[in-house]
Amino acid sequence: MAEPYGLLVAGFNYAGAAEDEFHDWYDTEHVPERVRTKGFINADRWLGVDNPKVAIATYDLETLSVLQSPDYLKIGGVNLSPWSKRVSAKCERVCRFEANQVVPGQQAAPSNAGALLLVAMNAVPEAESEFNDWYEKEHMPALSAVAGCLCARRFRMPAGTHRYLALYHLTSPDVQASAAWKAAADTPWTRKIGPHIRDRLRLVLRPYDRSKDRK
Repeated sequence: MAEPYGLLVAGFNYAGAAEDEFHDWYDTEHVPERVRTKGFINADRWLGVDNPKVAIATYDLETLSVLQSPDYLKIGGVNLSPWSKRVSAKCERVCRFEANQVVPGQQAAPSNAGALLLVAMNAVPEAESEFNDWYEKEHMPALSAVAGCLCARRFRMPAGTHRYLALYHLTSPDVQASAAWKAAADTPWTRKIGPHIRDRLRLVLRPYDRSKDRK
């Protein structure tokens, strides 16, 4: 059986940094370093719809083990560049997720999305089995069938603050606020599972556009 794709998600609130330097650092050093690293499939940048100072980067990986490879360790962790250390020190960490793709397993992000919905969460241990059944048998299939949903993927984190992550690539941010989306998400099974969900992080994001977002 093929090994699942990995995922790296890194998010900052960069309100404490100079906006032009933050975007220049990301665009001209940080992302290019990672794209050049063996095992990185792609790199996408996103900004919060409600708070554009929230910046999220997503990277699909051939496997999660890429993050332990010599090539990546040369540019990550203690080996971050001086520019990376200086800029990131001025930012507030929103999230960092290292995950394995469990559904569908080996699907890269589409290149034409007009929005991204990121949802991370934990489930209480006593309800975790039913939580996973609900997510994979009802919740994700229902949301992925809503018009405007281009791609729905689910991930599991082996460590960190959250165990589960879902990414929905959408044609626009309005899709996740539509009546159809809300109807798909509001079911008896959803209402049963809801009280067993903890630490929910939900971000509605739009694609970063250097020509418009760098000031």
